[in-house]
Amino acid sequence: MTRTNFTQALVDEHRLILRMLDLLERNAPRTADGSYTNYRFYLDGVDFIRIYADRFHHAKEEDVLFAALVANGMPREHSPVAAMLMEHDQGRAYVRAMEQAAIEAQAGHTGACRAIADNALAYSTLLREHIAKEDDILYPLAERVIPDSMRDGIVKGYASAEANVAADFSATYSRIVEQYEEEIVDTAA
Repeated sequence: MTRTNFTQALVDEHRLILRMLDLLERNAPRTADGSYTNYRFYLDGVDFIRIYADRFHHAKEEDVLFAALVANGMPREHSPVAAMLMEHDQGRAYVRAMEQAAIEAQAGHTGACRAIADNALAYSTLLREHIAKEDDILYPLAERVIPDSMRDGIVKGYASAEANVAADFSATYSRIVEQYEEEIVDTAA
């Protein structure tokens, strides 16, 4: 990541998040119809979403990039920043509901399968659209409007967020996604 393309790190992180969304979209209908009962997947997915997507990735957006956009004159309310923050909060509600349903399903409440699927798919739809808005609209806008004088601070803000996680943080979450992608390959063989 450089001063001239300071949003690329966020785009790169989206790629791993999109892979998790692919898994949610594949497994949720199978959970709803009773053919996929690995509820641990959903709890691992919740962990991925909360730690990697939310506390790590969304924190960089909210605390660094969005803050820079507001400091550069974009209104905090009734703006793209406000819309992105609202969608982050909506996503968190779907994740809480998915987690609760997965816990109930693990405890033997088969009626929770529909709630798992509904919340997983709602989250996935929301986040896929959200990522597209960021990658295609908000990040290119930020690259155009944020002055050079602010770019070093953004890069340093990202570095600070990355310094607060373990050295193998991204690799750990990549392995979680890969593990469930391999599950798909194994069942297809």
